[in-house]
Amino acid sequence: MIPDDISDDDKVKYVLQHSRKILIIGMSRNDLKPSGYVPRYLKTAGYQVIPLNPFADEIDGIKSLKSLGELKEPVDIVDVFRPSEDIPQITEELLRVPSLFNAVWLQEGIYSDSILKLRKIGKDIFWNRCMMKEHQRLIF
Repeated sequence: MIPDDISDDDKVKYVLQHSRKILIIGMSRNDLKPSGYVPRYLKTAGYQVIPLNPFADEIDGIKSLKSLGELKEPVDIVDVFRPSEDIPQITEELLRVPSLFNAVWLQEGIYSDSILKLRKIGKDIFWNRCMMKEHQRLIF
């Protein structure tokens, strides 16, 4: 069972309003998948989206990173569309580059206790939430 995300609406709204650049781990070329249509929605909402997909050279005309190690410029949010079992490895990779992001967002149905390590170093973390739905509910 996934524990409740304890972030209140004010915190979620603040992060969404003050973020512009989002790294999407697991972004898909398929518009029928949430990992495809959610990033596209975020682009139309004014966010800069950077795909990370080791199986795509580019998505929507944007060069796709193959790994977190290729991230060279800071992003505001790392939005994760990977299964919960991948989160411990992603967390460890993020712990090696803490200056390159402010928040981590795990989409609906995704959670691992490992993500709490990022809160301990001062990062905002959200889980089991759809960024598109939260944007529509709190901002749009």
